[in-house]
Amino acid sequence: MPTAEIGVPTVETCTIPVSGMTCASCSGRVQRTLEKTPGVSAANVNLMTGSATIDYNPSTTTPERLVDAIRETGYGAELPTRSDSTEAMLDAQDESRAVEIQDLQRKFWVSFVAAVLTMLPNLPHYLLLGLTLPVVGWAGRHFYTRAWVAFRHRTADMNTLIALGTGAAFLFSATVTIAHDWFLARGVAPQVYYEAVVWIIALILLGNLLEARAKARTWDALRRLIGLRPPTARVVRDDLEQQIALSEVSVGDVVAVRPGEAIPLDGVVLDGTSHVDESMLTGEPVPVHKGPGDQVVGATLNRNGAFRFRVNRIGQDTVLSQIIRLVQQAQGSKPAIQRLADRISAIFVPIVISVAIATFVLWFVLGPPPAYLHGLVAAVTVLIIACPCAMGLAVPTAVMVATGRGAELGVLIRGGEALERTGDIDVVVFDKTGTITEGRPAVGSLHLSSAEPSADLEERRVLQLAASAERSSEHPLGEAIVLEAERRTIPLLPATDFESHTGKGVAAVVAGCRVAVGNLKLMGELGVDVSPAQSAAERLAHEGQTPVYIAIDRRLAALVAITDPVKPNSPEAMRHLKRLGLELVMLTGDDRRTAEAVGRAVGVDRVVAEVQPAGKLEEIRRIQEQGRSVAMVGDGLNDAPALAQADIGIAMGGGTNVAIEAGTITLMR
Repeated sequence: MPTAEIGVPTVETCTIPVSGMTCASCSGRVQRTLEKTPGVSAANVNLMTGSATIDYNPSTTTPERLVDAIRETGYGAELPTRSDSTEAMLDAQDESRAVEIQDLQRKFWVSFVAAVLTMLPNLPHYLLLGLTLPVVGWAGRHFYTRAWVAFRHRTADMNTLIALGTGAAFLFSATVTIAHDWFLARGVAPQVYYEAVVWIIALILLGNLLEARAKARTWDALRRLIGLRPPTARVVRDDLEQQIALSEVSVGDVVAVRPGEAIPLDGVVLDGTSHVDESMLTGEPVPVHKGPGDQVVGATLNRNGAFRFRVNRIGQDTVLSQIIRLVQQAQGSKPAIQRLADRISAIFVPIVISVAIATFVLWFVLGPPPAYLHGLVAAVTVLIIACPCAMGLAVPTAVMVATGRGAELGVLIRGGEALERTGDIDVVVFDKTGTITEGRPAVGSLHLSSAEPSADLEERRVLQLAASAERSSEHPLGEAIVLEAERRTIPLLPATDFESHTGKGVAAVVAGCRVAVGNLKLMGELGVDVSPAQSAAERLAHEGQTPVYIAIDRRLAALVAITDPVKPNSPEAMRHLKRLGLELVMLTGDDRRTAEAVGRAVGVDRVVAEVQPAGKLEEIRRIQEQGRSVAMVGDGLNDAPALAQADIGIAMGGGTNVAIEAGTITLMR
């Protein structure tokens, strides 16, 4: 997004796909090159997403020059065209990943079979050479070509170490095989390292394969987000409704929305009324009443009415597109531990090569004759030992064991980095709805009115009449009353003369009684005196509950408290986390009064309420800027950017797929 102020240079941001990176050294080299490029104020190269996000001054450099700078490091880069949609970009990356995974699978299995065969006893050296040649020349060929590219650019990475270690071992072993007697004549045992070469390449390929599969899942959260948006819109032109593709809708078009449909784009309601489920945006489970002049957001769900709205934002300007960008940026950012790994990897390879050279020199100067031959064997040994074979075996094995054990316990963990970072967490941020609370409206309590004490108005009878009237309603508050009656096994009665008062409640005739269920406005229109329940209603509202009045034959019968109940184990979970010395924060889009009531009930340290998805993301960043490590726990679409930004994103298994994909850990129960 370009920004410009007087005296402040304009800064623009672009994201460039980068191909060919295989380790932290690769991404670190590209990042250092970009950071040194004139006009670049910041650069972040992400190995997992295979992309570089660059802030640059357009008056000094251009995206085309940045692509050239990346290519000069030996890696591939292509600038996406402006017409490329996020979906097209993901399709292209999926196709590329599928080809990469298939290629790695073939190479790994060939190498693995060859490695097993090299372990057979008493195999002649020439047969071992024959087994090793296809592994070095085909399966592991890319290690050597990438190492050569790095050498040409006067750099070194993990490919350099693999190529040096396995290459030196292979050439030495081949020389021993061919000149077997020459070595014996000089008192050097004709030892070969074919099995080490093949196993190292096989294990590194296994690590590459697991990493490629992990990368293939990187964009799943974005796909889920894009899937929330309907592909078409019902546009009104010349008084006729036309179903057209979303890409053809323009700002100013009038769009018709029917009950049960997803709203395609952002806009302002022109006529009609409805209740819109905005839980994907705010996390609040109760739908919001919409009428003329109200804003509607694309991908939210229209519940029970029809309306028309005028489009005021399309394409990349919509709220959903902004959420997608937030998730992309958060997934592309690097945690502190990754930056440390990048710095270590930048010096690891040169150190190993230096140690190998020093070993050769020491043997050459101090070793027994033939000193140069003993020195060569020792130097090759150092390279083989330092070659990251342990990384190829130990890391994937540890990750598989840990994630497997976690799955048994109902905890799905995405890789070893997530496991490592959990130990540094000191702040846990919770979403409210669906995480701390159940995430659906329910009857908290029912208070009978003292105005008309009568046996006919006992609690079960009042609930039966109210639920029978609400059975024809689609409003979640009405559904909560119906579910409460079903929970108590109260039979419902037929209702006639049903009336829905949009934004207020319902009325119907049940068992000869005129029953009305709704808010204060509906009671006022019907002339019902609610003063006996006024203080109780104010108290419920202060506690974050929604008061709903029940009137029978125009007399107040009861006051129902609708609440999003706290999960039974939430308070104990908070107490346990506090005993671990963690700070607990509740972050929600719900109103402040409700949020604070829930916060008091479960015992969090701090409550941040009435925040949109971007606000949640900024709050996570603000805590991180204080040098603290943050775990975010959430279950909704509105939590996805914050889950991706947090050092650890913990998604509830019962939440939206988007949240689960954006999180690094998923709690299944």
